Amino acid sequence: MHLYQRSSGILLVHQNHSYLIKGYSWDELVNRDDLFTFLLELSKNLSPQDTNINLKKETLPPPIGQQEIWAAGVTYQRSKEARMKEAEDAGGGDFYDRVYDAPRPELFSKGNALRAVGHHGKVRIRKDSTWDVPEPELTLFINSGGKIVGYTIGNDMSSRSIEGENPLYLPQAKVYDGCAGLGPALYVPEHPISPETKIHMQILRDATIMYDDSVAINRMKRTHTELAEYLFRECSFPHGCYLMTGTCLVPPDDFTLQSGDEVRISIDEIGWLVNYVA
Repeated sequence: MHLYQRSSGILLVHQNHSYLIKGYSWDELVNRDDLFTFLLELSKNLSPQDTNINLKKETLPPPIGQQEIWAAGVTYQRSKEARMKEAEDAGGGDFYDRVYDAPRPELFSKGNALRAVGHHGKVRIRKDSTWDVPEPELTLFINSGGKIVGYTIGNDMSSRSIEGENPLYLPQAKVYDGCAGLGPALYVPEHPISPETKIHMQILRDATIMYDDSVAINRMKRTHTELAEYLFRECSFPHGCYLMTGTCLVPPDDFTLQSGDEVRISIDEIGWLVNYVA
């Protein structure tokens, strides 16, 4: 099942049928333990909408209400190597080596709906940064009780030049207006997502492919439940929260995003998130 936020309301898509959900706010609808079962029963009492809706071409708001967005870092070997490289000159490279092997994961805030854009939305690169990349990430939706009940695609926009100056600059490298792409929908499966699920990213510039690669999420060192448990240890989320789980797809060190670039991220079963760089 997929939940989309649209100007007309919340759209549920299930087995090639679309249903417009009325009478619920986004926060009220998604924050429940039995989300899949609830939506399945709800759909039985709704009338199908136009099945010719082409959501891939629509500009969609991010699937978020009052939830916070968090992210986990250094969860893949490739990410660890990239972070060590960017911090090498500042003498902070071994920080990332140590956190990769430590019991405690790296977790940091990416803001909230104010910082996020949806499908076909415009992400941003900082004006005071010289090296910027998108980071495609499977993103968990965790309800207020700490249970993972859904998934979406995250685009964790990152300033590698600012973080590379000093690891303490991480919040500035990661959190700013337009720093997170989220969408296109909240995917709500009956069972946890398969470890064989693949993430694919393309970066286009003037219709030319600058980067194209994919990876399976089973390459991730930490489990989803482990990350969720650490996040909820001392934080409460009354409406639930989103947690980006890290990336293994890192463009070459000589690549940096430019205004006008197009970032395409797909994850099996979830769909495509397309963002443009402002």
